[in-house]
This record gives sequence, structure tokens and C-alpha cells, in this order.
Amino acid sequence: MILSVLIPVFNEEETVQELLERVLAVPCEKELVVVDDCSTDRTWDVLSSINDPRVRVYRHEVNQGKGSAIRTALGHATGDMVIIQDADLEYDPNDYPRLLEPVLNGQAQVVYGVRDLGRQKFTTRLGNKFLTLCTNLLYSSRISDMETCYKLIPRELMVSLDLQPSRFQIEPEITAKLLRRGHHIHEVPIWYEPREEKKLSPWKDGLPALWTLVRYRFGKA
Repeated sequence: MILSVLIPVFNEEETVQELLERVLAVPCEKELVVVDDCSTDRTWDVLSSINDPRVRVYRHEVNQGKGSAIRTALGHATGDMVIIQDADLEYDPNDYPRLLEPVLNGQAQVVYGVRDLGRQKFTTRLGNKFLTLCTNLLYSSRISDMETCYKLIPRELMVSLDLQPSRFQIEPEITAKLLRRGHHIHEVPIWYEPREEKKLSPWKDGLPALWTLVRYRFGKA
């Protein structure tokens, strides 16, 4: 089984090299599909220096948002399963085998990595818990962490979701469409170390995320 790691990147010159090294060191068959969303720092220079056949790098000429970068990466992916990987070192790629295990054992098709949010800033933690609660109320689900980056999904299923260009609304969109189709989301705990400075805004991105959940619950998924 080949894992396609979709890596959207924007202004991560200080961490992207280490992140790629961590992902490449994980003992599973994989390909890395990296999309630089028109970074304004040295991120593209770092990515351009990568010389590894397991890593394919693409660049947006105009900043389009995380969701659009994931769509671009997905379009170039060829693996059996896909997972989204942020480049800021908040998540540990060594959790991939733990996430893959239920799939390899035939226990699950879709697996989410559940974070311990205790070390997040209060407002961020509150926003995450609120959006997860809204997800469960709207879709009669029992998931623990809707906004987690680690969503392990069969590539063909991910493609069929017809994801729309967006910023951080990509997380609720994926979850909403999976739940609308009746897919069970298996969960496993993962390591998580939140960083202080976040690109995500509780108001700028939280309200659109809530609207995304509502829209796909009552509209066309």
C-alpha cells in the first residue's frame, strides 16, 4: 500500500526541510506531494533544492489558500491512501503507522488522528471543540476532533469528494461530505505540539468553517 502525503506549504522556510526529512524517515511506502502556495519567504528555494525521487514539488503562482493547495496536491497523487501533512511540525509523521494500522487490518476505511488540545490557546481550543460539537449535532456523529490535519482517506474516495477551493474550510468540507455519505470515521490518538503563532484566525476562519458544516448538511454534498 502506497501512502500519498499531501503537504500544503506557505512561508515555512524554517521548518519545511526538517518536516520533509521526518516524513521520509517514516517506515512505510510513500510519496510526498508538496505544493508551495506562493510563499513570500525562502520556502520555494528550500523546496527547489530537494533531490529525492519520493518528493514531487509544485508551486502556485498566486496564493490560493490551504484548501486549494491540497486540491493541487491531490491531483498529482498516485498512492492508495492520502493524508494531509502541515509543514509547521505540530504533528509527528511517526504516527502514520498507527493511523494505517486499522486500514491494513481491515477495521476501517477512513481514519482521523485525534489531538490532545490541552496545550492550545484557550480561544483556539474553544473554537476547535465548538466546531466538533456542531459537527456531531448536525451530522449525528461522535467524532472527537473534526479540525485535525491527520485525515487518512483512500485516494479515490478523496478525489470523489470534489473538494472546492478554499482556505481552512477544507477540514469541515472533507468531514461533512464523508459523514453525509455515511462513512464511519475511525479515530486514533496522535502526538500534537501546538505552536504559538497560528495562521488560522478564530473569526476569519472559524465562522466560514461553521457555515461550511451547515451548508453541506442541508445543501448538496
